Amino acid sequence: MTTHDGSAQSEPRRDPLGLVTGGEGAITGTVVCAAAIAYGAGHVKSTAELCFAIVGTVAVYWLAHVHAVTLGSSLTHRHHPIAAFRHALVETVPILGASIVPLLVLIVGRLAGAEMRTAAWIALGATIALLTIYSYLAGVRGGLDTSGRIASAAAGAALGILVALLKVALH
Repeated sequence: MTTHDGSAQSEPRRDPLGLVTGGEGAITGTVVCAAAIAYGAGHVKSTAELCFAIVGTVAVYWLAHVHAVTLGSSLTHRHHPIAAFRHALVETVPILGASIVPLLVLIVGRLAGAEMRTAAWIALGATIALLTIYSYLAGVRGGLDTSGRIASAAAGAALGILVALLKVALH
């Protein structure tokens, strides 16, 4: 794309939250979201409180990640802190974006009449499904054959199942 003066203009991002192209951030954000659901569901009284706990946990983790990426970029690549910060914001937005699907699943479950515990389990199941899908897609994009893709998906599912086991252990 070019502007009216002939200079290059970047294409608009088709995946602004990085849910498809986010890589590490999408995985990290999904796991953090799952952990917040696993812990918070047994300790809050309302859907609003659980949503706040999830969003708050993911946001704090994201801020820590923004800080880490900013410092790492400045130290490793000698980027100016403002340039490093801008890079970090773009690089880490998938951590935030990854919480949207599980939050929607939780809210829709509650609106459909599910009890808090049931809706939390459904949302946790959605995070396991997302981790499985992300891992399978990584295998596809990495050029793995079918068995490698399945193994990659199983590794993602196992990570989600570990979080589910955490939920069982905490409640």
